[in-house]
Amino acid sequence: MIAYQNVHLAHFMNRPNRFIAECRLQETGEMVTVHVKNTGRCKELFHPEVEVALSYQPSPKRKTAYDLIAVKKDKAWFNIDSQVPNALAADGIQDGTIILPGLKGDIVSIKREKRFAQSKFDLLVETDTGNQAFVEVKGMTLENHGVGAFPDAPTLRGLKHVTELIEAMKEGYQSYVLFVVQFEQVEAATIHTNMQPALTEMILSGQTQGLSVIAYNCSVTPDTIAIEHPVPFDVKTTFEDPNSER
Repeated sequence: MIAYQNVHLAHFMNRPNRFIAECRLQETGEMVTVHVKNTGRCKELFHPEVEVALSYQPSPKRKTAYDLIAVKKDKAWFNIDSQVPNALAADGIQDGTIILPGLKGDIVSIKREKRFAQSKFDLLVETDTGNQAFVEVKGMTLENHGVGAFPDAPTLRGLKHVTELIEAMKEGYQSYVLFVVQFEQVEAATIHTNMQPALTEMILSGQTQGLSVIAYNCSVTPDTIAIEHPVPFDVKTTFEDPNSER
């Protein structure tokens, strides 16, 4: 579990650009400029007056004193902090909450940000059999009708990662894409094909060659997030974009 400090509830007002938002603190009514810890579009989450959670982290080195970390959608909280999936993944794999299917041997080490070819993968898992596995972690915040999808905006970086995970398998590595679904109520996870058809094609190609794609959801409160359980992933699951008419 990851717990945030000094969390305050507020209402989202607007988002002038992808890095900042204007919010109104609930306890005082004060308007504050906050750092948005996710550069994705998040259009389906950021409606005027929606409830949000802010972590107060003042520093002379910062332009803003607050980080926007979670948004309330209907009655459920969605964590949008793009930095937490990697930490949750490393801890979850280490303690056995997250299982890497088909991994050969027992895990002896997990290393962060290991380079291969032109990519830097999030995790390198090593086992007692000498086997090595790359794990690329992707946060998922986009949801509609119980289906979670990635991405919410085209990602050339994500496409490159999947391409090079496939190349790594040819050199003896096991390869995984792990989606950390940053909300709890989800029935299935998939790729947002209409947003990026090339990513769907590359995932499908990788799966035929041994690439493992898995997803885990999270329990989320305004000030905590924790891995819960596996979520079925199927690249062919239909996803209806809630932002298609926005």
